[in-house]
Amino acid sequence: MQNTHQQTGLLLEDEVLRDGLQIEPQLFTVEQKIELFNLLKKAGIKRIQVGSFVDPKKVPQMADSDEFIRTLGKQKETVISALILNKKGLDRALACAVPHVSMSVSMSDAHSRKNGGRPAAEALVSMVDLIKNARAQALEVRAGLQSAFGCVYEGAIPEGAVLAAAEKMASVGVNEINLADSSGLATPASIRSLVGLVRREFPATRLSLHLHDTRGLGLVNLFSGYEAGVRVFDVCTGGLGGCPFIKGAAGNVPTEDAVNMFESMGIDTGIELQTLIGAVGFLEKTLNRTLPGRMRRVLQFQQSCHVA
Repeated sequence: MQNTHQQTGLLLEDEVLRDGLQIEPQLFTVEQKIELFNLLKKAGIKRIQVGSFVDPKKVPQMADSDEFIRTLGKQKETVISALILNKKGLDRALACAVPHVSMSVSMSDAHSRKNGGRPAAEALVSMVDLIKNARAQALEVRAGLQSAFGCVYEGAIPEGAVLAAAEKMASVGVNEINLADSSGLATPASIRSLVGLVRREFPATRLSLHLHDTRGLGLVNLFSGYEAGVRVFDVCTGGLGGCPFIKGAAGNVPTEDAVNMFESMGIDTGIELQTLIGAVGFLEKTLNRTLPGRMRRVLQFQQSCHVA
């Protein structure tokens, strides 16, 4: 049988162990996190953001990120990543030898003060210096711009401001620039517009998207990004997630739904959907609730129809 899948260099980074769990009141043990990581790895996910180095008092679910990363150790086929917001976070990342980091600031001053405790302009200057230090330590760095498509507190974010921040980060040698729709305000039109501008301005820098499904546009925004040339997307098994400092923010695009969309169009993800559904089942059983992702229920329905 002829293989109709396109080899497109698509990379889906799963963030359920970080973004997905960070607002959950039920704390996951290191053992549970390892079980979930292994399920994602078995499904074929090549990059997994496993935690963040943030204040454990504000985000208790991430308090054991150091221990978790040390326990995972070096991985041959799966890139382990973690989120960093400040110097203390970078020090912790270096101490536990995580190879890939996302160093992120907000384009919104209000969100920056809530999320990082400092004005956006000040956070950007500090982060650029931290990125220099991280690159000097041979870390692979993804520079993240949160609230790039708008802020629930401030409204629209000028595209020129996003480009200026991206230029500062690109100038210090980041491996990738990540545009985050933290509040879920993006539309296909705004995705096409900002992605087009950033790709034209920084053609040699890899671009990725981090999308939230707050208004039900997550999957269509993701595909709009793909059509605009993006090949790296943050997703989250089950559709978990949301920012602790943004009221009403929903989870990320469910990994299983993104995989189904791409694979149904003949675009190879390298991810085995049935195995990934097992990770969704693990989460739903552990959290004792149905998650927003659709494909687990779709496949269960299909199986019941076949049995009947």
